[in-house]
Amino acid sequence: MSDPAAFESRLEKRSEFRKQPVGHSRQGDFIKCVEQKTDALGKQSVNRGFTKDKTLSSIFNIEMVKEKTAEEIKQIWQQYFAAKDTVYAVIPAEKFDLIWNRAQSCPTFLCALPRREGYEFFVGQWTGTELHFTALINIQTRGEAAASQLILYHYPELKEEKGIVLMTAEMDSTFLNVAEAQCIANQVQLFYATDRKETYGLVETFNLRPNEFKYMSVIAELEQSGLGAELKCAQNQNKT
Repeated sequence: MSDPAAFESRLEKRSEFRKQPVGHSRQGDFIKCVEQKTDALGKQSVNRGFTKDKTLSSIFNIEMVKEKTAEEIKQIWQQYFAAKDTVYAVIPAEKFDLIWNRAQSCPTFLCALPRREGYEFFVGQWTGTELHFTALINIQTRGEAAASQLILYHYPELKEEKGIVLMTAEMDSTFLNVAEAQCIANQVQLFYATDRKETYGLVETFNLRPNEFKYMSVIAELEQSGLGAELKCAQNQNKT
């Protein structure tokens, strides 16, 4: 007869595993996975409906909008994307400069997406003015072959003249909906554009001292900010 205490211990382990966030891994494995992925990101071929070299001029006539004010351009950008299932923003130049300068020394970071059961981690990697996100669980299972699920495109062409940077996104809609993609995009500002030293400190630790990084601190920061609360609420409503 098998040992009932051993069976009980196995059950405890299993329930403990269930409580862990999706994409959770031991710290050493986690760091190794992220390092493998960030080496490969940017080199991968763009697939699953993503546009290679998506330029601002492919979206609208830059010369024509140069005659407009920053406020008018903002309205045009918002109207253009309002009917589309995607994420978009108009970022003030000084905020983008802060994000961009920080991204040069810390080009990779982690964000957490609320799911019905716990959280799912996504690794973000800057490559030029594009920001690619890939689910950590995909990196763990597919390594360098893991494809991006979300790409944020930033266009600084009008920054000097108009004081704004335009942003839009493409996503793998089999994996993310617009509200989820928006939650991830909001975390770029949360972690890179923050005045709080502790918040940006997580990004610095992730890049410069990965062995000290505690990924549960990302969830704590997200919960404190309230960014994921609406999404969590909607998911719970869908469950009932």
